Amino acid sequence: MPRYTITKTWDGLPIDAREMVRIDLTYSETGIALHIDAPFHQDDAPTADIGSLWELWNYEVVEAFFVGNSGHYTELEFGPHGHYLVLRLDAPRSVIDQEHIIDFTASIEGSRWQGSAVIPSNLLPSNIMRLNFFSIHGKGDDRRYLCYSPLPHTHPDFHQPERFPLFTEASS
Repeated sequence: MPRYTITKTWDGLPIDAREMVRIDLTYSETGIALHIDAPFHQDDAPTADIGSLWELWNYEVVEAFFVGNSGHYTELEFGPHGHYLVLRLDAPRSVIDQEHIIDFTASIEGSRWQGSAVIPSNLLPSNIMRLNFFSIHGKGDDRRYLCYSPLPHTHPDFHQPERFPLFTEASS
């Protein structure tokens, strides 16, 4: 089971161990099981019902991006309160469909939260070639954008799939 750890800011600076996020993946013919172990930063919870939530990226969230050899990619977002968002894109910021229903559960225990999701293979790009993981929390000037594999730019921009590490090189 590959484990990925978010250890840097979006532009490559190291983060404190208390901010690190661990993501474990289990692959099968039917899809990917994903488990998150992340710090709980006590950001405001969405007021919407638990489940799929558009614009979840505006809240405390952990994100996973899987890129296929065609350049199509799936963006998955998960929040500590049980919200999630699944976006399939055919190019950076070009959403082809959204708001799919998946199996996701989350629980908060003290200063950490755990999340588990099952992503069916029909929501993932074929022939996954690249991946990356992100964590966002905080508000205003205190908003933090963290990365598994940093993407230096003039501002945080996670939609650079061509710069994500190759899938075979990415495990840590």
